[in-house]
Amino acid sequence: MKNHSYRLIAFILLVALGVGTMEAQRKRRRATPRRATVHRGGNHHQQRMAQFEREGGIDSTTIVMLGNSLTENGKDWGARLGTGRRVVNRGIIGDNTVGMTDRLYQITPFRPKAIFLMAGINDMVGNTSAEQVAQHVIKLIEAIRTQAPQTQLFVQSILPIDETEGRWRTLAGRTDDIPFANMYIKAYCETHHITFIDIFHHMTRGRSNQLRTELSGDGLHLTEQGYRVWAFELKKYVNQL
Repeated sequence: MKNHSYRLIAFILLVALGVGTMEAQRKRRRATPRRATVHRGGNHHQQRMAQFEREGGIDSTTIVMLGNSLTENGKDWGARLGTGRRVVNRGIIGDNTVGMTDRLYQITPFRPKAIFLMAGINDMVGNTSAEQVAQHVIKLIEAIRTQAPQTQLFVQSILPIDETEGRWRTLAGRTDDIPFANMYIKAYCETHHITFIDIFHHMTRGRSNQLRTELSGDGLHLTEQGYRVWAFELKKYVNQL
């Protein structure tokens, strides 16, 4: 715990000094959205991107839900959030921060009203540290802010998992790493005046970092009850738009 605390303090100091931040990037140049190299996400990833291309429909009034399987499986977010604004689901199963960055060209040039970002869990594989996962998410945040500075960005915490299910081996041993990654991301958002939404602590069991059993059927993906908890928290922010 102590080592994590020292690393968090060091990270916050680096953020405060502006090392590698969005502001530094803007001073050098304003990034131009472009089609990046295709993310190796398999057929489903490509099918979803082709679907998004056909659908279009993003403009300055649109709310974009950008994320991975957790977002995609939420399906009709407009209905979940009960807003009169158009809400589009831009989640892709298996996507990580690289894949989301690669497909910003389908989103940011259209200057959506808001983007609700859910990213990080698929970056938390292998030996990737909590700090590295946070840096991946921050890099994506900076790309969004640079490409669409007028868009309101809401960064959602990485959600908890339940390892007792034993199904997701790539996430083995990561239960307690997720809140640390969230702390780093939250510190960055607070320093740069970006809204951070803590969904994590509304889904954990007691004082643990474990996902509540009734909110998931497999230890990672959410049940309908899990989506109700998530949507309830988001409505507080959507209603302010």
